[in-house]
Amino acid sequence: MKAEEMFFVEHLGELRKRIIITLAVFITVLSVSFFYVQPIYDWLIRDLDQQLAVLGPSEILWVYFMISGVIAIAFTIPVAAHQTWMFIKPALSNREQKVTLSYIPALFFLFVLGLAFGYFIVYPMVLNFLLGLSEGHFQTFFTSEKYFKFMMNLTLPFGFLFEIPLVVMFLTSLGILNPHVLTKARKVSYFGLVVVAVLITPPDLVSDFLVVIPLLVLYEISIMLSRVVYKKKLAKEQLAMEEENKVVEMKRPS
Repeated sequence: MKAEEMFFVEHLGELRKRIIITLAVFITVLSVSFFYVQPIYDWLIRDLDQQLAVLGPSEILWVYFMISGVIAIAFTIPVAAHQTWMFIKPALSNREQKVTLSYIPALFFLFVLGLAFGYFIVYPMVLNFLLGLSEGHFQTFFTSEKYFKFMMNLTLPFGFLFEIPLVVMFLTSLGILNPHVLTKARKVSYFGLVVVAVLITPPDLVSDFLVVIPLLVLYEISIMLSRVVYKKKLAKEQLAMEEENKVVEMKRPS
């Protein structure tokens, strides 16, 4: 077998190992979450003044798995990021290894923060608005599947979208992005975020508005953080260049 083929096979084996570890963690957390899913379910519907209906036995199982799945995703994100880092580590410099590793813990906290923002702020505002439209005109009747699909559609995307500032900082630290590019791409990015907001929210103007505004704010925060990281990166590069020049001058014959 040629050296290139051996390297490719070893590469695939390493990738397979990292995927298996990530899946194992996801399945483990999913199983533990499913064991405790009933009290979690009770907490999520604590503010409802009516019981949720189910249209079939399988619907109960589907709802429980959906709740457990979100918890499993949250706890698997840092593990998946670390396994990705382990996979690409040999191709990174020492500086790049330290930079990428330092961002992993924040992935989990930002994901949870995004879920909390969607659940505690966006979700109740949209739900109360829609219920207000039906007051005095319709009798509200929720099934578990419809209710939790609605909840997840308004909360889960924020878990991923709140990672945007961190991703921008990471790419800026590696020199792939900079604040000038982000500023020039503001109009295109705004349009893309509006499209994303429309796709992930229920088909009403208020929901779209409540999701679009935080996304635009996140983008502006990303630009500000990118500026901070970019200035620090330039300062370090300037300092390294000055030290290198000093070493060269010291080695010059007098």
